[in-house]
Amino acid sequence: MSNEIDAPITRDDIEQGFSQLVDELHGQVDDAKPKILTAVVGIGLLLMILAYLAGRRAGTTKSTVVEIRRI
Repeated sequence: MSNEIDAPITRDDIEQGFSQLVDELHGQVDDAKPKILTAVVGIGLLLMILAYLAGRRAGTTKSTVVEIRRI
């Protein structure tokens, strides 16, 4: 960008600023992708295990036990 204070801001100046910002963001996202993917997979597995355990427990506590006794 120019150092002149009185110079008008042109469309090219704005486009150049946005392209620099987008390039920086793409670089940060590309660096963080492996960490985010690992975290998402880990959280997904944890949720599946918790759902399985909760379903097992609910199945045993809500099952009906019928006792037949002879008189």
